[in-house]
Amino acid sequence: MAPKNKFTREEMVAAAVQVVRKNGAASLTAKSLAEELGTSTQPVFTCFGTMDMAKAEVYAAAERLFDDYLAEGLKEKISFLGFGMQYIRFVRKEPELYRLLFLMRPDDMGVGAFATMRHMQEFVRPSLAEIYHISEQEADRYFRDLWLVVYSLSTLIVTGECPYSDREIGQILTGFSVSIFKAIKEIPGFVEGEFDRDATFRDLIQKESKQGKNCSEKIL
Repeated sequence: MAPKNKFTREEMVAAAVQVVRKNGAASLTAKSLAEELGTSTQPVFTCFGTMDMAKAEVYAAAERLFDDYLAEGLKEKISFLGFGMQYIRFVRKEPELYRLLFLMRPDDMGVGAFATMRHMQEFVRPSLAEIYHISEQEADRYFRDLWLVVYSLSTLIVTGECPYSDREIGQILTGFSVSIFKAIKEIPGFVEGEFDRDATFRDLIQKESKQGKNCSEKIL
């Protein structure tokens, strides 16, 4: 009979998450987890069987924590701005867990950025559709386009290359959010990617030129 493990599975997963928080996902081994727990490696294998199983549970725990952050953001008055800012807060507070979720190759410990993005998309789709009165297809397009912006900013943060404050990031996200939402509502075929891009830009340029001309005539 195998000896009884003195640690619960939840305690061991929490310890594994701490290892990743401190030194990154690549540092998670049976030895490093045992050291975090103050025990031998035997309880690690008794609990998880293999380190692949332990890594899968750490990934799931990180994903749940991330979902909690996002859920809080959706409660804000401007829900999707809240979502975006909570995303950024997670990146700042949990950089190694963010790397695990979004910056690791699928053949390593992670499942890939786009797989995680699709999980998030499913998570927020009902809220987006209800709050903004858009279809699920429109919600998915809105989310994907804005996520690409948030992902870019987050990658700059975790690599130490982001020059923007949270206030500036909020302004950036607001600008993109408004632009995407207007495009969804006002450009036929935008969501499906079937609109005439050249004609759309010509109309915008002509509209701006006409407005500029009218302003000049009023001044004269």
